[in-house]
Amino acid sequence: MNLSYWEIKTWLTNVDFTVVGSGIVGLSCALELRRKYPQAKIIILEKGMLPQGASTKNAGFACFGSLSEIIDDLQNHSEEEVIDLVAKRVNGLQLLRKTVGDRQLDYKPFGGYELFLKNDESLFLKCKSQKDTINKLLKPLFYEEVFSFKPNEFGFNHAVEQLSFNQFEGQIDTGKMMDALLKKAQSSGIKILNNCLVNEISENNDSAVIKTNNFEIKSNKVLIATNGFASQLINQKVAPARAQVLITKPIKNLHIKGTFHLDKGYYYFRNIEDRILFGGGRNLDFKGEETTEFGQTELIQEKLEDLLRTTIIPNIDFEIDHRWSGIMGVGNQKKSIVKQISNNVFCGVRLGGMGVAIGSLVGKELADLL
Repeated sequence: MNLSYWEIKTWLTNVDFTVVGSGIVGLSCALELRRKYPQAKIIILEKGMLPQGASTKNAGFACFGSLSEIIDDLQNHSEEEVIDLVAKRVNGLQLLRKTVGDRQLDYKPFGGYELFLKNDESLFLKCKSQKDTINKLLKPLFYEEVFSFKPNEFGFNHAVEQLSFNQFEGQIDTGKMMDALLKKAQSSGIKILNNCLVNEISENNDSAVIKTNNFEIKSNKVLIATNGFASQLINQKVAPARAQVLITKPIKNLHIKGTFHLDKGYYYFRNIEDRILFGGGRNLDFKGEETTEFGQTELIQEKLEDLLRTTIIPNIDFEIDHRWSGIMGVGNQKKSIVKQISNNVFCGVRLGGMGVAIGSLVGKELADLL
């Protein structure tokens, strides 16, 4: 790239902090760095025209885990670890709402539901029998009972007659959230360079050299916030996980309102005004969805449409308006990785599909490493 003197001087010289990735984590990290270091020169390098990955692709769930997911987590984590996971999600959501504001987020506290299919009634019975135990476990965080059961008043087909209900769950507008965070960063003097792919990071004693597809710059510190794409730059235990999503055209007299989980959270849907957004199905092909390539597959898209037609909105004609996918970062543990990985390079990655909930907090924790 043929850069001018002005471009080099204004954007690429005397850089204190370079954040790689302009998603929720990257923007939150940069904003916290600005608060801590008011005079610092901070730039963000983003490989896409808009934030890539999952930050502008997610379903907009302000959630911290369904009843079955928390029960499942207790099979692989200690009670203390599960409480810590939920606490970070709750605190992260509070930080996001404080940073952006409920009005700008278009936050709607409709509550969250989990439905159980009749062919998996054992999961329903397990959740019902352990509801009180989970509520007791979470009481120190919420001071109220989180989960209860409500009748299936939405007309879901092939589902048991009761739904698990979480009174503390809500939904947000993902686009408005990211637009607000981008504006906050830019108004704080943080420079965001788009269409800028970082290929390599090397180090000197007191700085790092960043090679991109367009130029090479030196930065005192580098903070990596690329989540599902992290393995392309650093050697940490985080794997990409693609999530496929579709949205219907407007449906007359749509009676569904809230956020909904199905099959331990592997499927999820919500209303957006009078449309249904529906995503998931990664469990149909874990290996195939362990990719950094955006796109859809016939296997998963057909399953999503089938569940819409037979279970979620049976006997209602609908048309699909749009399909897309996002790339999450997952691992064998749900705890995110926030650490210093060399003298001048740090990372905040592996959000485990909970980027809306914990992204703001992980960004702050990443900045606090300095």
